[in-house]
Amino acid sequence: MSESFEEFRKSFSYGTRSDLSFKFLKSMSDEQAARFFQQLLESIGESYDTGELDPLIQLAYEAQIGAHAPDDTPFRWGYEDRPFTHIRKPLHESRVGLLTSSGHFAAGDDPEPFGVADMTQQEAEDRISEFLREAPQLSAIPANIDAADLRVRHGGYDVRSVRKDHNVAFPRDHLFDAARSGRIGEVAPTLYSFTGAAAQGRVRKEASQWAQQLLDDRIDVLLLVPV
Repeated sequence: MSESFEEFRKSFSYGTRSDLSFKFLKSMSDEQAARFFQQLLESIGESYDTGELDPLIQLAYEAQIGAHAPDDTPFRWGYEDRPFTHIRKPLHESRVGLLTSSGHFAAGDDPEPFGVADMTQQEAEDRISEFLREAPQLSAIPANIDAADLRVRHGGYDVRSVRKDHNVAFPRDHLFDAARSGRIGEVAPTLYSFTGAAAQGRVRKEASQWAQQLLDDRIDVLLLVPV
């Protein structure tokens, strides 16, 4: 069965070759994608001699940014700016919380999207269009949770790196390092995460309730981590 180049590049985004690290190829034109592959192969050839992989990573990173947010295309979603708010106490005396859109949750506290228990990462990817129409569910995670009891599921990005090291998108350990070094006062006892692939209008509606929960937790500074 023959396949056009357009069909090939689009197949990386929830298609037959689905790989969420390269789903940005769908947003490129054939010419842009062809140029990316040409540069990629050239960089691979150079790496044979240099042994350096950073140029490969940088090439993919820049291609992803260019495809998802080209200079001549306005952002699809946007949020109004808010006035800068000074913290009320020095950072080294502050309780710092964490809120990520990475899709983390604690073992035994699965949010069970659509009522599905133990949904796999693959099913989350297969049902991404449904996630994008639903309200997000906020997961409360004990800050002192064992790393082995952390779970992650998100149909919008490749979670393989996060499963190897949760700090990639849920930097809990880095907060504790900052607390031990005295850079922050303490880590909030409860951290939060949700699946960012959700109806953006509903995120806005949920945000006020989430803000109240953070106030109830007496959080002075909140670290926001998007994916």
